[in-house]
Amino acid sequence: VQLVESGGGLVQPGGSLRLSCAASGFTFSSYVMSWYRQAPGKERELVASISSTGRSTNTADSVKGRFTISRDNAKNTVALQMNSLKPEDTAVYYCNSRRISTEYWGKGTLVTVSS
Repeated sequence: VQLVESGGGLVQPGGSLRLSCAASGFTFSSYVMSWYRQAPGKERELVASISSTGRSTNTADSVKGRFTISRDNAKNTVALQMNSLKPEDTAVYYCNSRRISTEYWGKGTLVTVSS
């Protein structure tokens, strides 16, 4: 099983980034996919989730209206479009897959929002 995140980097406040997570080794279309983040000195928090079919999404209040999660079950990928980035969005972003009691994590990608 692998979850490989990409797309992180340094961006100025107000800018945009698109994170992508490539999944392999499990039945991707059967899993809820999520993005979490962990800022320095803080606990990991849920950013956004998308149902296995992609019909339902949930987004944390702190990023609502700015971040959008999407998935492509044909390509086994999940993305997080991040707009209007703020310094407080700086964190390591992790891809997560979950089905009942089975859960997988990626290694994370660093997003730094700074001028």
